[in-house]
Amino acid sequence: MKKVPATVITGFLGAGKTTLIRHLIEHAGGRRLALIINEFGDVGVDGALVRGCGDEACPDEDIIELANGCICCTVADDFLPTMQKLLDRPTPPDHIIIETSGLALPKPLVKAFQWPDIRTRATVDGVIALIDADALAAGRFAHDEAALAAARAADPTLDHDSPIEELFEDQLACADLVLLNKTDLVAVDRLAVLERELAQEIRPGVRILRTARGEIDPAILLGLGAGVEDGIDARPSHHDDGEDHDHDDFESFIVDLGELSGPEPLLAALAESIAVHDILRVKGFLAIEGRPARLVLQAVGPRIQHHYDRHWQADEPRRSRLVVIGQSGMDRAAIEAALGAQMAAA
Repeated sequence: MKKVPATVITGFLGAGKTTLIRHLIEHAGGRRLALIINEFGDVGVDGALVRGCGDEACPDEDIIELANGCICCTVADDFLPTMQKLLDRPTPPDHIIIETSGLALPKPLVKAFQWPDIRTRATVDGVIALIDADALAAGRFAHDEAALAAARAADPTLDHDSPIEELFEDQLACADLVLLNKTDLVAVDRLAVLERELAQEIRPGVRILRTARGEIDPAILLGLGAGVEDGIDARPSHHDDGEDHDHDDFESFIVDLGELSGPEPLLAALAESIAVHDILRVKGFLAIEGRPARLVLQAVGPRIQHHYDRHWQADEPRRSRLVVIGQSGMDRAAIEAALGAQMAAA
């Protein structure tokens, strides 16, 4: 029996994984796709964005969310039962796409495909690592030897690798293909430098391709035939020593707001909060008075983007909800007060 191929799409917070998946759905070329979407935090923003595309290649019943738990840490409890349900269907999908959370390690997930109930029916076609070129060019999620040396000289207790750097390196080390995304935001000569730096972190033979807005021919990503689970032990990881991978270094919380008279005051408050506090990522939806469509908000570091995507449905409350993700120790009360003050002003 032919195995169902699965593609694992990994990448740090805000790399553009959901945008890439929407592009794959819209250009499925007749494939019946199923999606497993994992998010850090208990509000399914990514799943809601994918459902908003309404494409026949991936109906809503084939979009499965695993929220409020890192997929690499809940493999036995959540991921394996989900895979079994997909594979037990009378007509299994042609291809399964798995979007990990931005804080997940790909290797434990790939190892799950070695389980007896899965390995005879599914295979990891390939692991795709998505990289935010603009964030990398700004020095976020990258390893800067000179800066680290200077910091070490100033603080002898400094650890060489931060959890963010280890996570970034583990995602690259497991990849079969690296997509340097958001290249439209970075100068061409700077991109060449980034590619040389990334080449030092990946395995020999792994290609780096440039993309903007996740736009790439699905034929390039789907059908790699890597059978990753069979050779996963040859892909090094910072966590191969058996130490547990946890997210004690990160935290997330939800800011609930009602309808806003306009987005500008909130956007200004958000930009200031990102600059002052240790915020890595913000995403969610805003309800704007007089606007029938919801406003999608995405922030990666200091870069804030927003657009209207679809009309609010009759059975869903018109309210604004944001998921804030950052390193542990964020001043949650101050952030909530700064963003919530916009409601009082309204």
